[in-house]
Amino acid sequence: MNPSQNNRFQDFFADDKYVMLKNYLYNYQLRKHAVEMSLRHEKHDMILEVGSGVSPVVRPDRNVVYSDVSFLALQTLKQNLREGMYVVADGMNLPFRSESFSHVISSEVLEHLEDDTRALAEIAGVIKPSGVLVITFPHRRFYFSYDDRFVKHFRRYELSEMESLLRKAGLSPVSVRKVLGPLEKITMCIAVFLFSAVQRFRMGDRESTQPSRKLILISFPFKWINKLYAVLAWLDAKIMPRALSAVLLIKAVKK
Repeated sequence: MNPSQNNRFQDFFADDKYVMLKNYLYNYQLRKHAVEMSLRHEKHDMILEVGSGVSPVVRPDRNVVYSDVSFLALQTLKQNLREGMYVVADGMNLPFRSESFSHVISSEVLEHLEDDTRALAEIAGVIKPSGVLVITFPHRRFYFSYDDRFVKHFRRYELSEMESLLRKAGLSPVSVRKVLGPLEKITMCIAVFLFSAVQRFRMGDRESTQPSRKLILISFPFKWINKLYAVLAWLDAKIMPRALSAVLLIKAVKK
């Protein structure tokens, strides 16, 4: 099966209103900020973002390549960003020349891939010697629950497990950053429950345009609620011990 056909949110990729709301989400904004901080002092030439979807964490630039298994996601992304390059690609089989990129970014992707070991080998292969990989991933196996299954996670990772996978691929971890704390796990469980309930309620009204109109009306408060919640989530991640982090970022260098 084509992985894009198994994407629960595929139907939303072409709807600019849903994309807009998704890009306001506090957890996306915090992941994006964490990646930007990791790249802040980095000199780079070509950057590849693996699994960008419609919400990339790398700012648009002519030297950035966005890749995703979904053609529709990249089509929507290109219409919204315009700058950069866009390549339909499976993270487990990247169609790029060896050692093509100084930096590769992969945010919340590996857990969606059936063979994460192969994906990391593919990623390592396209990174130049002494190049950098920045990844974010869902942390702690004991957090795995119905919200992970809903968004098609195969797994969550222990930090030591992820570091071992990176080293096996020829990548040496150099830093670890807390991105989201336990508040994120609680919030996502509630959000998925509510989302599922709304979807069931809407099943009998597929032709209605009312939901899109409502999205326009709620976009402004939604944006500011997420901005405020991002502050709480940032504090939660900062205060809580790393052992309880729900999302971590690792920066690794190719040996």
